[in-house]
Amino acid sequence: MHVQELKLADLIQAFDRLITFWHSDPADYKSEPGELNPIALELGWRNYSLWHEEDKARRTDVDDSMIAQVKRNIDGFNQQRNDLIEKLDEAILAWLTPKVAFNKDLPINSETPGSIVDRIFIMSLKVYHMHEDTLRDDIDDAHRSRSQQKLATLREQRADLEQALHRLLDDYLAGNRKMKLYRQFKMYNDPTLNPELYRQTGA
Repeated sequence: MHVQELKLADLIQAFDRLITFWHSDPADYKSEPGELNPIALELGWRNYSLWHEEDKARRTDVDDSMIAQVKRNIDGFNQQRNDLIEKLDEAILAWLTPKVAFNKDLPINSETPGSIVDRIFIMSLKVYHMHEDTLRDDIDDAHRSRSQQKLATLREQRADLEQALHRLLDDYLAGNRKMKLYRQFKMYNDPTLNPELYRQTGA
């Protein structure tokens, strides 16, 4: 029930649907129907955008100036992605707070729920593109077989992650673990913390 309340139920199906929808180049990335936590949707979109910028960064047929812009785009999407992971964790903790009192001596999990949701989406992108690879008509049977095996492994690992998220939320509600917010404090985008930036501006 908790995943339904948080709108994090059936994440694998929801993310697969989103990724297919976004590859159709819709005018509005939010117009895809479905019941999904809005923060998780935004997190997925930033990951989707980041993935395709990373692909562009590997091109060798364009000017270095374009690659420099792509790198800046990657930094921006990655910062937004990390901010949304924290925002999702904040929302989950706010949902948990009236339901359970965390004992300060309870163990914590090494990964937050928001981070697990993030990983599930990244795994979903890998599943989508690995499946695409199995459908290519310019590969031999050995290549196709390797990609099919990788696809099966990716799907299994993704299912494991979704189960891990459910178990973690169950543990929180049962009072077996406590949830803490962990801040990323990314420094490279902050002109007051990145020495290559503040030395230029004298900040």
